[in-house]
Amino acid sequence: MQQQSGEKTLRYSRQRQRLLELLQSTDTHPTAGWLYDMMKPDFPNLSLGTVYRNLAVLIEQGMVKKIDAGSTFDRFEAKTTPHYHLICRKCGTIIDFENRLFPEIETVISKAADFTVEGHRIDFFGTCGACRARNRNNS
Repeated sequence: MQQQSGEKTLRYSRQRQRLLELLQSTDTHPTAGWLYDMMKPDFPNLSLGTVYRNLAVLIEQGMVKKIDAGSTFDRFEAKTTPHYHLICRKCGTIIDFENRLFPEIETVISKAADFTVEGHRIDFFGTCGACRARNRNNS
């Protein structure tokens, strides 16, 4: 089985398939290192470079998104439907927020700026409930 990627034809990869399955099975927005650690027992010859290359293919195919959360490590997710992220500045947790707050935002911007919007992302930064609770308990 082969997968199409732009003009290139990609061979089916068990590693790439497993990577996608892992991302689809979690809502924790893992790092490439976490994905590597989870896959290594099943693929003993796996390298971190292979994980990054397969993530790049999945991103190019639109099956995975890379999240720049302002931390040292990139985070990844397989949820490609529109949603927002709530990012805790204390612990780095990323929470999906599913409510579409301003569904008309792309249309308004396209018309106002003579710009074809192909997508957008909005991230909210703050402190999660668990960190706030820890702070109260340590006071």
